[in-house]
Amino acid sequence: MIAIRVEKLTKRFGSTLALHGLDLAIAPGELFFLLGPSGCGKTTLLRSLAGFHVPDEGRIRFGEEDVTRLEPHKRNTGMMFQSYALWPHMTVAENVAFGLEERRVPRDEITRRVGEALESVRMGTYAARKPNELSGGQQQRVALARALVIRPRCLLLDEPLSNLDARLRLEMRAEIRRVCKESGLTTVYVTHDQKEALSIADRMAILEHGRVLQVGAPREVYRQPVCRTVANFIGETDFITGKLTALEAGRAQVETPCGRFEGVLGNPAQPPAAGAIVTLSVRPECWKLSREAPDTNAVKGRVGEAVYLGEVAQYGFVAGGQTLKILELNPRFIDDALRGELFASAAPDDVVVLAE
Repeated sequence: MIAIRVEKLTKRFGSTLALHGLDLAIAPGELFFLLGPSGCGKTTLLRSLAGFHVPDEGRIRFGEEDVTRLEPHKRNTGMMFQSYALWPHMTVAENVAFGLEERRVPRDEITRRVGEALESVRMGTYAARKPNELSGGQQQRVALARALVIRPRCLLLDEPLSNLDARLRLEMRAEIRRVCKESGLTTVYVTHDQKEALSIADRMAILEHGRVLQVGAPREVYRQPVCRTVANFIGETDFITGKLTALEAGRAQVETPCGRFEGVLGNPAQPPAAGAIVTLSVRPECWKLSREAPDTNAVKGRVGEAVYLGEVAQYGFVAGGQTLKILELNPRFIDDALRGELFASAAPDDVVVLAE
């Protein structure tokens, strides 16, 4: 296991600045995700870690070793791409063995290590098959075994599940986490799939325009985003604009067209000043509907649209000149119960105050 440190990394492609003085620290054995919209720099960063891009400025360290300008084949990283890149004329075992043969590993050791790698991804009985005889999920496992067999210092994954259907993606999420943790590998995983990251990451970084906006555990990033961009990218949220009237002991008081709210700061290190225009972020599942007005953070309104989905109902709650999205598990307010005036409320810990 190694730590990975990225220090002031900058990468340009002509006039396009792909990475902008980026800093990042990844702990040994961590399953670390890079997320962000298309063009945010996450794949450029991953390929810089692999050695396929040489940065214009900054450093990359694997442990204490500076690998910034080290050739890709000397970094000993395992990489999986969106395409499985399996040789169609080779068997599963031959595909997995390819990297070891290039390294001139003795034949007996190749046989042993290929067997171990295939067993680790539960593909030991498929060694003699060709790639076209495998399902998409099985090909993905072979590609993972090929990356693991060289015993890399770290594993780099570039949207490895994007070509699989929804059921296989769910299956392979858990499988990738299991293999990475059992192997003790430091893993950097690029994806645009928020659920993928929330379900298996140890920590994640949200990127935009080549900069890191926030780093944290999945629950931390989801529950307390530091800015509107992060809140909007990770999951769904309702935004309410208002004016900060008071800030005391980490609690903020905000006046909005929907009423007065009490909440927590998304970024306590950079608190807005009293009187500043701020944005409240409330996740749809955090709202509670009731007939009686709660004591705090209550919004009076009506349900304009309701969609019943069995275990959950989705409401469009019209209040204060805007429509809030509300999700209710095990829904009670259906049919006639939705008519008339209702109150939606959220606990102060679920109301995140974001500086503009």
